[in-house]
Amino acid sequence: MLIRTERLLLRPFTATDVDDVWSYQREPAVARFMRWEPRDRAEVVAVVDQMAGEITLAAEGDCLSLAVVEASGGRVIGHVELVWVSRADSTGEIGFILDPRYQGRGLAAEAAREMLRLGFEHFGLRRIIGRCAGGNTASAALLRRLGLRQEAHFVQSRLRKGVWEDELVFAVLRTDND
Repeated sequence: MLIRTERLLLRPFTATDVDDVWSYQREPAVARFMRWEPRDRAEVVAVVDQMAGEITLAAEGDCLSLAVVEASGGRVIGHVELVWVSRADSTGEIGFILDPRYQGRGLAAEAAREMLRLGFEHFGLRRIIGRCAGGNTASAALLRRLGLRQEAHFVQSRLRKGVWEDELVFAVLRTDND
């Protein structure tokens, strides 16, 4: 699967992406709202290997992970993913990570918008959710810009890195885009 946008290329991961991914996944600012700590190179090798195999949604629980590549420079600057959460409910979940050096330019929105389109148009999902930590105001704002509405604010519902934190849940229906 290869998707071109105005400024990006979204494509499956390959082993040659390790250095680019490691350049941002080792950053504390990137790991701050994730369940993992800043990753060392060996951890990134394993993660990239896993993501390289996540190339379609064939069954409930599958994840489609695509590298976000800056079209002008060819560098992997993040990733977007779509998880098939429920066959019965025709629901998926979107996720995204972007290298902090590329944030604030609308690139995450450009990539995530394509994943929403894929979920609805290609995979036939009816509903796509997005979740983030309550303190992750940038991700919450991005989900809102993408047209997802906030449906829940769970107070101290997740234990992450030894701290109870709030979780925000957003969603959009395929019919919301009609």
